[in-house]
Amino acid sequence: QVQLVESGGGLVQTGGSLRLSCIASGRSFRDYAMGWFRQAPGKEREFVAAIAWTGGGTYYADSVKGRFTISRDNARNTVYLQMNSLKPEDTADYYCAADYFGQGSNYARNYDSWGQGTQVSVSS
Repeated sequence: QVQLVESGGGLVQTGGSLRLSCIASGRSFRDYAMGWFRQAPGKEREFVAAIAWTGGGTYYADSVKGRFTISRDNARNTVYLQMNSLKPEDTADYYCAADYFGQGSNYARNYDSWGQGTQVSVSS
């Protein structure tokens, strides 16, 4: 398994931007697909974006497509989530997750390592 630590959350106004980072340690980062999920108060955890272990495939929830971009830097053991045009409905705790040799699944059950989360709040 890998250990994951997210950062970059905060409070931003509607239309603003944030970049989340997730640093991995432990097993070889490049062997993992990485995903971002979020959970709003009182709601279930939902898929946001994922990137395959090869880095060649990226996947997004319809609600964030065109606004969010996932990327990875294997040399830095880091995955990023660039979030633009933020909306109040993007307010949630954001979690990164790792899936060994995964292709970028949108199912949380496929991921075997999770970070502690970082909070994103978007004010209207």
